[in-house]
Amino acid sequence: MSNDTNPSAGPYADMAPALNDYTRQVLFGQVWERAELPKRDRSLITVATLVALYRFNELPFHLKFAQQNGVTQEELIELITHLAFYAGWPCANTAIEVARKVFAETT
Repeated sequence: MSNDTNPSAGPYADMAPALNDYTRQVLFGQVWERAELPKRDRSLITVATLVALYRFNELPFHLKFAQQNGVTQEELIELITHLAFYAGWPCANTAIEVARKVFAETT
C-alpha cells in the first residue's frame, strides 16, 4: 500500500492512507470493475442500498457517480420513490433532499 498522504490522492489519504488505498484499489479498482455486472447496475444497487440504510454521507457522491454511469435523474428519482415503500418514508424524504441539491449542482 502507498504511503501517499496527498489529500488530492483520495478522500482518506491525509488521515488513513491504507483506507484510501483499499478504497481506490480494491473497491473502485477491483469490485467496481468486475465484468459480471455493468457499472450502471452497480450504481443503482449502491444508491438503493445507501438510501435504504440511511447512509446519506455517501449518497451525493454516488448520485453523481450513477449519472456518470448512465443512470438518469428521472431513474434515480423513481428509485427513491420506489424505496419509500420498502425502506421507509423518512429515508426517501431525506434522499430526495440530497438528490435535489446534487441535481442542482450538476445542471
